Amino acid sequence: MSPFLTWLERSILHTRKRVGDHLMTQLLFFYFAGVIIVTAIYVIASRNPIYSALSLLVMFFHVAGLYVLLNAEFIAAIQVIVYAGAILVLYLFVVMLLNLRQEERYHRHFALGIFLGLVIFVEIVLAFAQTKFSGTQGDFTAAKLKELGDTQAIGQTMYTTYLFPFEVASLILLVAMVGAIVLAKKGIIEK
Repeated sequence: MSPFLTWLERSILHTRKRVGDHLMTQLLFFYFAGVIIVTAIYVIASRNPIYSALSLLVMFFHVAGLYVLLNAEFIAAIQVIVYAGAILVLYLFVVMLLNLRQEERYHRHFALGIFLGLVIFVEIVLAFAQTKFSGTQGDFTAAKLKELGDTQAIGQTMYTTYLFPFEVASLILLVAMVGAIVLAKKGIIEK
């Protein structure tokens, strides 16, 4: 066998592997995106709040799958822990506490809602059509992320560049928690 044929055979196999990986990534992206769209529509279209919350859970897990495709495993884990874990449990707790039942009928403003939704959709399409996406490369390139690791890069950026917004967000959450406790105590004292 000639060296040229050996080289050709190796390059064809390498190309097939790259195309196969790229095709699999695209198929997984379209799967995740399709399920996210369907479950998001079901979240707002479902009359039963429990079914709505369960489809929201499925949507959160598929968003985490998109993050894994983007090689952002840390963000995917945080997505599952914070949103699928804490926020959804809080939502279900509120639904159970308020004893919400299945909605009996659609509202009178359904046609107005569809019209406004279409107007917003057209505005978004026009905004994307007129925008040129030419971003600048940031400090953390793919090579630097592989060297540092996702968690270290996020921590380094959060506690250096974005320290002030991080602290402001924590203060806002603290004020909201104290406000919720005060409102709950007023209800207990009045009874």
